[in-house]
Amino acid sequence: MSLAYLILLFLYLLTNSTCNEQDNKFRSRLHPKPEDNDCSPSSCGKLHGIRYPFWLKTHSKTRPKNCGDERYSLSCENNITKLQLYAEKYHVEAINYDNETIRIADPNVQKNNCSSLPRCSLSDYNFSYGDPYELSQLKTSVIFLSCENPVVSTLYVERSAGSCANTGALTQSKRHSYVVVNGSVSDLVDSCTVELMFMVSSLERSYGKPSFADIQDGLAYGIELSWGRTLIEYEELEQSYSVLLAIGGVWLSKALYGSLIMTIILLIYKRRKHHLSMDGCIEEFLRSCNNLMPVRYSYSEVRKMTKGFADKLGEGGYGSVYKGKLRSGGLIAVKMLGGSKAKFGEDFINEVATIGRIHHVNVVQLIGFCAEGSKRALVYDFMPKGSLDKHIFSSDGTNSLSCKKKLEISLGVARGIEYLHRGCEMQILHFDIKPHNILLDENFVPKVSDFGLARSCPLRDNIVSLTAARGTLGYIAPELFYKNIGGVSYKADVYSFGMLLMEMASRRKNLNAVAERSSQIYFPSWVYDQFSEGKNVVEMENIVEEDSKTLRKMIIVALWCIQLKPIDRPSMNKVIKMLEGDVECLQMPPKPSLSPQEKPVLVEHAPTQSSIPSNDSTTLPR
Repeated sequence: MSLAYLILLFLYLLTNSTCNEQDNKFRSRLHPKPEDNDCSPSSCGKLHGIRYPFWLKTHSKTRPKNCGDERYSLSCENNITKLQLYAEKYHVEAINYDNETIRIADPNVQKNNCSSLPRCSLSDYNFSYGDPYELSQLKTSVIFLSCENPVVSTLYVERSAGSCANTGALTQSKRHSYVVVNGSVSDLVDSCTVELMFMVSSLERSYGKPSFADIQDGLAYGIELSWGRTLIEYEELEQSYSVLLAIGGVWLSKALYGSLIMTIILLIYKRRKHHLSMDGCIEEFLRSCNNLMPVRYSYSEVRKMTKGFADKLGEGGYGSVYKGKLRSGGLIAVKMLGGSKAKFGEDFINEVATIGRIHHVNVVQLIGFCAEGSKRALVYDFMPKGSLDKHIFSSDGTNSLSCKKKLEISLGVARGIEYLHRGCEMQILHFDIKPHNILLDENFVPKVSDFGLARSCPLRDNIVSLTAARGTLGYIAPELFYKNIGGVSYKADVYSFGMLLMEMASRRKNLNAVAERSSQIYFPSWVYDQFSEGKNVVEMENIVEEDSKTLRKMIIVALWCIQLKPIDRPSMNKVIKMLEGDVECLQMPPKPSLSPQEKPVLVEHAPTQSSIPSNDSTTLPR
């Protein structure tokens, strides 16, 4: 009996058994045996009869795989069933196995409590093809808006109206808050910005337009998600793949000789080995986060969108940025990661993981990415006004931004940072807030960008552990250098924002190496002294009283933000209220000191990453 015959016989028997095994596995996962005690339904609190495809994580060690799909795990915490969806844990209110839906609600929302709002947005934009869940057909969008001026419209529901009149949601703010039900972009007034968007499945209306109390009840009821179609597609695809693979093996075993089989096996092995060794870290990350919102483009698609990288916008330490256009006509900025300074994998993963699912008017939108071997790109919305630094540090000394516009921009940046800090289950610390990393759209709406140094951490963790300080000289919080003044937390971003705010108000860089007097080298001390002596920090002709108050308010808030000890700095939520309030209500903070007496730690630098590079930004060497 020849060796080739033995190989063919072995492959035939192997593939036939594989077909039967995969078919039995598929059937057992869809229909687990009732007599199997490990597959008995589970319970948690008010929710009973939890069964396939769902399973409780508390049973993961003893529960067979055919009793629950790994993508549909639930947890039981304090007798409350919870579903981890993206970065948030939602309360599971009900599971309907007949119509294959699961109803979830934001844990922060309480019925009959109008001051309780969802912590995170959840809308159609969060779901993409291949996700284990999809929104049910019967859904209503609820959009929370913050408006500079009052809006007179039948579509806008006041958050302070009706039964919510005493919630105090707007008593400390000059802005007006509204809710729009099933609205569109065209319904948005120019003076309004989107704060939050959520979907509900049930919305009772008394007469026509719902009241905010009706909306609150709808939020408390929750949103229904469907799992049936996605589960069937996933299981059928898995079974079809296994069967096709087995049939292909049988066909090969009957059609080819042993030597050809061995050659093919050898080629497949070599190719697989090469594939696994190439960019394993990046590919593993993308596989584990395959439900990210951004689109994954091929390198050829990126070349086509940028017309062969023809329009170069700028170049920084992490690569070059090119202007492009989507097939839909929207303009984009494509950042190609490269250069000797780039930590390719870490920077790429940081950007995609951090802002892949963030949707806020003051945070830059990541549209997509490319990862093909050594070619990696990040695709963003194009910001036609470039970065903030070129508007406040003009070479000819002109000032293109009015005092009112500066305040609007600073408030927008503050809201973006506050959104990152507020988080859902995780908060995001940026660690590189500076004018160069604030991009402006056509209406000068600011967007926080460049998350290469960002860190995500649970909300319950007040202190972050870092091996080295990170950021740009002049904006790095002192606790990143000196360990005896407090731990590293979100207050590091507050410090950086304070420096940015001071630069915007004074139109001077906070680190001036060619200052005429040595006292000006530490910029905050110089500003404080000028203020205390009643001198003008900003040299402006014919400045009106209102503008003078605006600049004074910005500088006082900035001085609070850059206090030496983190505990003495306000949160970003408090900063927003201070900027929105009257300058007469603000107290002058203590004079900021330069540093404590302690040897500083090492620094991790922040190369320029923004779409419009700046030669003015001084970065620390490694």
